[in-house]
Amino acid sequence: MSTASALRLDLAGLRTLPAQVWGGVRLVPLVRDEPLPGLRLHQELYGDGVGVVRVAPHTAYVSYIPHGFVADWGAGPAASYGTLLHGAHGTPPPVDAVPVRFHRRMVRRTAKHRLRFLPLHLALEGYLSLHFGGPSIAWEEWSQQALRRGLSPRVEEAYCGAEVRGLADALRVFEIHPGQCGVLLYTADALAAAFAVPHPDDYRALHATLVQDLYGELVHHYALLSAPVQDFAPHLDAERIHSTADLREALAEQRRQWADFHTGTMAAGLLAPQYTARTAYRAGDFTLSRFLPAFVPRTEAHIGEAITAPDGRIAYLKTFRLSESQIRRGHLLTHLAANDWHLARTAAALSLTPADLTARLSSASLAPLLRHRPPQRAR
Repeated sequence: MSTASALRLDLAGLRTLPAQVWGGVRLVPLVRDEPLPGLRLHQELYGDGVGVVRVAPHTAYVSYIPHGFVADWGAGPAASYGTLLHGAHGTPPPVDAVPVRFHRRMVRRTAKHRLRFLPLHLALEGYLSLHFGGPSIAWEEWSQQALRRGLSPRVEEAYCGAEVRGLADALRVFEIHPGQCGVLLYTADALAAAFAVPHPDDYRALHATLVQDLYGELVHHYALLSAPVQDFAPHLDAERIHSTADLREALAEQRRQWADFHTGTMAAGLLAPQYTARTAYRAGDFTLSRFLPAFVPRTEAHIGEAITAPDGRIAYLKTFRLSESQIRRGHLLTHLAANDWHLARTAAALSLTPADLTARLSSASLAPLLRHRPPQRAR
């Protein structure tokens, strides 16, 4: 993995169309006027088993991995592969046990111009491996488990899209627009995920995979508990419309206002912050990266992965919204690592007492890092 670099997400080349609403789910189409040339995506099905990926010697990533994405670049025009959720007859075959499938790395080149990667899991593994080695200095406040094994095992919970209320129905009934290459997905008008691909045919083939993706705790709860969201209907001033040209201009102005409102307000929590990105693979002129936020508590935060074109445009994007507890864990681990895991210095950097910091570590499910009986000066 390369050194970190700053990244700011820019949806240049993608424009938003008016949203479609189903209960508490809002889908905002992302449309390209022209497909982004030189890259195509299709799906590689793995079934409903558990996936195990070796990410380092003696270290594995274990999750529900129903499919991988395969990126083709450097070739001429190509047709997208089709996609099936369960099988030829639409129902999963009965199984006596959960099958386990082993994968060779998160990103793997399978041919000269073909790259297989595990969508979203590349980003999630980046979050799980955040300062995974644990304390770099054997301060006496840390447990022997923390010093010997670091954060292993590191566990986070997520929900399959099939468990997000209303999502499967929304994806089934919503219209796919001509030129649509992505979608911004909201539950209770909180941005849950962003998904973009280079070509409209790729999106049509991969649209249904959104119900197999993983979503955070916040997204699941918002979808479960929220009331139906309001549909935004355009309001035209009839007194200013005297011809077809006036009507056309009024509609164009409504679309511009919608796009400005969406990118400047509704999706600002994703698009405004600066991210820390690491390159996972360079596929010809395209770059596959995963990115992490700044982990500011009580602030919306997303992790994700992206493929960028030589001119910087996003060819592929997939994001995951973190819960507040996940943001707190990232915040605490980042500050601990920045202060060489010295508890008193980290507490001072956060304007806390050591006792307050140990309490926050415990509430953030990081208590196994601490000794069971911390020294008096740490308390």
